[in-house]
Amino acid sequence: MQPGDELIVADNASSDATVEIVADVAPAAILVQNGANLGFAGGANHGVQAANGDLIVLLNPDTVVAPGWAEAIRRPLDAGYGWDAWQALVTMDDGSRVNTDGGVVHFTGISWAGNAGRPLDSEAMSPREIAFASGACLAVRREIWERLGGMPANFFMYCEDVDLSLRVWLAGGRVGIEPSAQVNHDYEFAGRGTRWRMLERNRWATIVRTYPGPLLALVLPSLLVTELGVLAVAASSGWGRQKVAAIGDVMRSLPLFLRERRTVQHTRTVPAAEVARHMTAELSSEYLGPLARNPVLRATLQGYWGIVRALLGRR
Repeated sequence: MQPGDELIVADNASSDATVEIVADVAPAAILVQNGANLGFAGGANHGVQAANGDLIVLLNPDTVVAPGWAEAIRRPLDAGYGWDAWQALVTMDDGSRVNTDGGVVHFTGISWAGNAGRPLDSEAMSPREIAFASGACLAVRREIWERLGGMPANFFMYCEDVDLSLRVWLAGGRVGIEPSAQVNHDYEFAGRGTRWRMLERNRWATIVRTYPGPLLALVLPSLLVTELGVLAVAASSGWGRQKVAAIGDVMRSLPLFLRERRTVQHTRTVPAAEVARHMTAELSSEYLGPLARNPVLRATLQGYWGIVRALLGRR
């Protein structure tokens, strides 16, 4: 850490010894005790309120930073990359494999960690723009954080980094990855319990809140078809009840999402086509199963997305 850096720990009413451990291991840290489990988004928002710096960096509690991380995560700001938000290269399995080297957003709102599970390439990667930056290690310029209102607190967890990144693009900003900064994430995807419910609820919340009107109108037919497909996959994979519950959540929360949409869309400074440029028609995640490898589906999605992009023009 450099002089003036702040270490802030946001505690969501933990029932373990977190408070005592922080006091023992990092006595200079600012401890924000939220008094309730606000989820990742709410906890992050409260933690940032206690910060004073120009650069906000969020770290998941199950991450370990690599040597040189602190200097590297500042590089996009210090070197003038022109980015508003960025992530480190997030690894897994003690740094042997990629957890995410940049988030991917499908035009149906399905999103995933880029190249998750692949062996970590020995060749150095270059900084580049990405669709969304992982919340596992997310750096955001304070000015843009405050202008956009931080994380969507009612998400609780999942997709909040997608939502925030798309709002950065909407506002004319840029999102990237600085791979010289590395953190290892104690990550295991196990889509059980309420996880699928929250992922699906927040996928729809992100679509409703962040998609510009022309883009939303053009992809709406594919969104409705996708719902049928996701329902079928959910039923066959054992999380059908969670998907149905997510649909109910979305319907109940739709008035709220629409109110938030007005606020979010008010920040848009770029054409819908510019936002669409950062999305894909490729279902390239290995976690999406055989459906993503279906050649007919892949061709159909590519064709549909090509038409959408052409119709958007510069709107």
